[in-house]
Amino acid sequence: MNIVVLVKQVPDTESPRKLKSDDSTLDRAAADGVINELDEYAIEEALRIKEAQGGEVTVLTMGPDKAADSIRKSLAMGADKAVHLLDDALAGSDALQTSYAIQQALGRTGFDLVVLGSESTDARTGVLAAMLAERLGVPQLSLANKVEIDGTSITIQRQTDYGYDRVEASLPAVVSVVEKINEPRYPSFKGIMAAKKKPVETLAVTDAGIDASQVGLANAATEVVDFAEAPPRAQGQIVTDEGDGGAKIAEFLASKKFV
Repeated sequence: MNIVVLVKQVPDTESPRKLKSDDSTLDRAAADGVINELDEYAIEEALRIKEAQGGEVTVLTMGPDKAADSIRKSLAMGADKAVHLLDDALAGSDALQTSYAIQQALGRTGFDLVVLGSESTDARTGVLAAMLAERLGVPQLSLANKVEIDGTSITIQRQTDYGYDRVEASLPAVVSVVEKINEPRYPSFKGIMAAKKKPVETLAVTDAGIDASQVGLANAATEVVDFAEAPPRAQGQIVTDEGDGGAKIAEFLASKKFV
């Protein structure tokens, strides 16, 4: 089975994040880059499917040079090879353009199953899986907390507010996963060493057959019109309990319409 995992490098949520004043895009140099958390669950699920079904796991990422760090970790976790879409023409691409670029790259790698996290911690749009499946003309199975494959049939438990739905489709397909699906493995020392010898293919837009006029900030269908720094957190109100602390707290909650 040819499994492709989409991995995005995002700013560490523990680091301060900001937008650049000149073009309103994310300042990736201002924060440490890490694998998008939900994509680690996608990697783990792909590895488990490979262990059960056989085949090969390819990691596909689109991003600047720093994204190579996320590729190396993915390979250390157990992925077999990687493809890195790396070109300045891709900078500033929105979700619609990203789905197009990845579609073109997948035309080169081929796939039976595409796995990705249900959203990224930087943009949080949660739309890439749907856009990509539409472009590829294959089923989309979203918010999976369990995946089962039987031959060319794939079944998931789709997480919902009331429990889960059971959704079935035929391969090839695109699956987005949630954090409850598994527990990602840590790269072992053996895996880290082996990752150094695994193939990584770097593709510019022309290599992947991407039309440069369809990607990049200048051609994006969406834009950030305005933004402002988040205001500093206000000092909290201290309630001194002099025997009437409960009443004071109740009054405070009532004033905020919490009770």
